[in-house]
Amino acid sequence: MLSNLEYARLKLSKNTEATKKSRLGQYLTPNGIAQFMAEQFQPSIFKHYRLLDPGAGIGSLSCAFLERKTLNNDHFESIEVEAYELDDSLHDNLSKSLSQYSKIPNYSFRITETDFIDSAVNDLLKGAGAYTHAILNPPYKKINSNSDYRLLLRKVGIETVNLYSAFLALTIKLMAPHGQIVAIIPRSFCNGPYYKPFRSLLLDRVAIKHIHLFESRKKAFKDDDVLQENIIIHLERAGQQGDVIISTSSDDTFDDLSSSSYSFHKIVIPDDQEKYIHIPTSNKVDSVGSSPRINHTLDDLGIMVSTGPVVDFRVKDQLISFPEPGTVPLLYPGHFSFQHTEWPKLGFKKPNSISQNSETEPFLFPTGYYCIVRRFSSKEEKRRVVASVVEPLAFQQYKMLGFENHLNVFHTKKHGLPENIARGLSIFLNSTIVDEHFRRFSGHTQINATDLKRMKYPTKEDLIRLGEWAKEHDFTLTQSGIDEQVEGLL
Repeated sequence: MLSNLEYARLKLSKNTEATKKSRLGQYLTPNGIAQFMAEQFQPSIFKHYRLLDPGAGIGSLSCAFLERKTLNNDHFESIEVEAYELDDSLHDNLSKSLSQYSKIPNYSFRITETDFIDSAVNDLLKGAGAYTHAILNPPYKKINSNSDYRLLLRKVGIETVNLYSAFLALTIKLMAPHGQIVAIIPRSFCNGPYYKPFRSLLLDRVAIKHIHLFESRKKAFKDDDVLQENIIIHLERAGQQGDVIISTSSDDTFDDLSSSSYSFHKIVIPDDQEKYIHIPTSNKVDSVGSSPRINHTLDDLGIMVSTGPVVDFRVKDQLISFPEPGTVPLLYPGHFSFQHTEWPKLGFKKPNSISQNSETEPFLFPTGYYCIVRRFSSKEEKRRVVASVVEPLAFQQYKMLGFENHLNVFHTKKHGLPENIARGLSIFLNSTIVDEHFRRFSGHTQINATDLKRMKYPTKEDLIRLGEWAKEHDFTLTQSGIDEQVEGLL
């Protein structure tokens, strides 16, 4: 049965326009992932199963659940499936898929063609719900702050910025105590300020039982060219939080599946007001988090870090391709190569300069030494954290600099840092132990200023020593040399 579904999914995926997939946030679940998700459900205390499948597509997830439960000979007395699907072009396939299980005793299903968010909010306001199981691959699409969805969700106390987190938040609220949820969702909710209300709801209402991470973000939905980094998460409504299983695989074949158990306080650090959800993928000691020599905050050091304030598309009319009178340098990640700066850059696709005037001056920094960290990388890149030094000698004819929004900037009250501090910070941030720290506990391909603020750093004296060493080895810096110097702090 599931092989027929996979054939139908591949055919639909091939024949569905990319614009429609993007508009609906619709990516049908591959068979291997559906089966793995169904396997996550543990024996249930319920005898009458009510399965919720919001955004059911062609029924891959519900069918995988039904196959699993019948093969396991679960001692249930009835199964009722509630499948939501807004796309009427999928209803025939969905109905055929769910009809195949009519031989299961006391089995029934209903396809609900209305919008899940609208329907779920109404159910919650009426006190309905009480599902025993939920399996979902929700749509991925941003929700505008003034949209009807945001207003609807606020009626039931949900504040979130994407359809996937809205679907999961509503599902959590619709579950009976000890009901189980298995979802495949983007990992982006794990940190960052925009998802904090959603993380709070999740951590208040459910126990996290298992998180599965795909090592390549291109593989989970490779037929649809989805580059989002996805996880599979197993939750229990009002469950007792214990250790969490973290598993990984390269792709949806799960051929190289490996798993470990972690204490919950390693997943959500106690007293973390941001409620970041870390997904460790190694049992190795986190040197950055455990060394007594690396225990200072940026506040302790008198250093600040900010996202580059120049958002280029908002000041298009102020951008200049190449320097001319009345302009100052505008720095992008592409201007930096390890410890050195190439500016202006010939053949650069981005503007090299920005006009200096009353409109742009609030976004500019005085020329000086700064440490910058690139905000974005791809998951397959060797390094997640890439730091460089801004050297004023490269811009000695300019009094001000612009930093574009794809950079994080270390500074002191919007002024430059002492040279050795800037160089020492760059050496520390480019070390393997810092990169492993981010990969293990953040995992995101995006390095936000908030992430850098939360991290611990060496003493000011140690940063100065690293900076002095960096100056002496300016043109002979190697990764092994950097790692040897930073590990010497431990």
